[in-house]
Amino acid sequence: MLALLLISTASFADGYEIGDNATSFNLLNVDGEYVSLDDFREADGFIVIFTCNHCPYSKLYEDRIIELNEIFSEQGYPVVAINPNDTIKEPEDSYSQMIVRADEKGFEFPYLLDADQSIAKAYGATRTPHVFVLQKSNDGLVVKYIGAIDDNSKSPDDVEEQYVYNAVNNLINEKPIYPNFTKAIGCTIKWAD
Repeated sequence: MLALLLISTASFADGYEIGDNATSFNLLNVDGEYVSLDDFREADGFIVIFTCNHCPYSKLYEDRIIELNEIFSEQGYPVVAINPNDTIKEPEDSYSQMIVRADEKGFEFPYLLDADQSIAKAYGATRTPHVFVLQKSNDGLVVKYIGAIDDNSKSPDDVEEQYVYNAVNNLINEKPIYPNFTKAIGCTIKWAD
């Protein structure tokens, strides 16, 4: 039984790699509307962040996520946050609590519920927060960066490398991204049984 669980959980991490084309989605936002990446016709790409309400790491990063959206949404790379957690296992991540949290923090970006966890599985998200920077191209949405927001979850004042900031800034300035993959640090996604 345990072996089956480990195999099942590990298969969720088989998502995208750098250079893959990512799928769009149509998920319920905290404002009651459905949001798709196709809705953002003027965007050059996206900062897709799998995050949630309950995880201490996600909470530590909320202000930095807000700041990334403030910096890059006007430059064509808005944040799109997605809660992938099973709300039976983690009631604090319920849709009603997402609405409360988004209001408390003043999110100016979509905060979407991946109710069936299909998008988290497709992308290969494993933790909260887990970032996927996407760039629009003629071929679709190309994955350009996967991983952590920066190198210090505990203190923004002690960050030495701003992975997502640097990745998006380099995309905008048509420069290569290095590193383009880092290990996401945070709480494991709470998968449904």
